[in-house]
Amino acid sequence: MGLDPQLLEILVCPEDKGPLVYLEDEDALYNPRLHRRYRIDDGIPNLLIDEAEGVDDAEHERLMAKAAEIDASDQSA
Repeated sequence: MGLDPQLLEILVCPEDKGPLVYLEDEDALYNPRLHRRYRIDDGIPNLLIDEAEGVDDAEHERLMAKAAEIDASDQSA
């Protein structure tokens, strides 16, 4: 079960206040500007900056490719 769409509309990165990419199958929210991934634990986004995971360039590219696939499938639905 994914996050509520209304919740996703208002969630932002706690550091730069920018939008986050929702990666439902990885239970994560991702900030591509800061290369930072936030976990979703039991359906609750953990947006604590100190607990976010930094990602390297290769992981960033993988996550952005996945986000592009999600966007493409959403537009075709």
